[in-house]
Amino acid sequence: MTTPPFPLPTPADLAVVSSQLGREARGVVGIAARCVCGNPTVVATTPRLPDGTPFPTFYYLTHPAATAAMSTLEATQVMPELTGLLEDEETAAAYEAAHRAYLADRAQFGDVSEIDGISAGGMPTRVKCLHALAGHALAAGPGVNPIGDEALSRSAWSPQLCRCDDPGAAIRPAEDSTA
Repeated sequence: MTTPPFPLPTPADLAVVSSQLGREARGVVGIAARCVCGNPTVVATTPRLPDGTPFPTFYYLTHPAATAAMSTLEATQVMPELTGLLEDEETAAAYEAAHRAYLADRAQFGDVSEIDGISAGGMPTRVKCLHALAGHALAAGPGVNPIGDEALSRSAWSPQLCRCDDPGAAIRPAEDSTA
């Protein structure tokens, strides 16, 4: 669990993220959550990508097993049920606070007028993307994003169990990176 400021991602971090995504990692300003093996699970991304594109998803879930679990959960049509949880005043207030915290974290890396007031995942009034909400929950820690926490608790993936293709690749000494 990490919120800004972040240490700069290492070349090994970026190589693992690129491998996880199947493309070059773009705009990564930090590793916001890690697998138990040390590999990135969530990256923090600049609100404007290097090509100039506005990018509201500050906390981006990259771990393939975690993203697959969120996709599977979304496929069960759970979104209306999770949105229904927002009818509870305490849950709605916590979700609103999570939205504000998300915006405050992202603002430390620049303001982008095109995404002003937009966080991710449907916050603060609906549930739209469990990947974004789970990424925020993993980065901010339990109790910050109630819907992200709920998505993680319902998923088949656990941050306590490594399912990486190359466990520890991001923290392995450079001379051992091909092992």
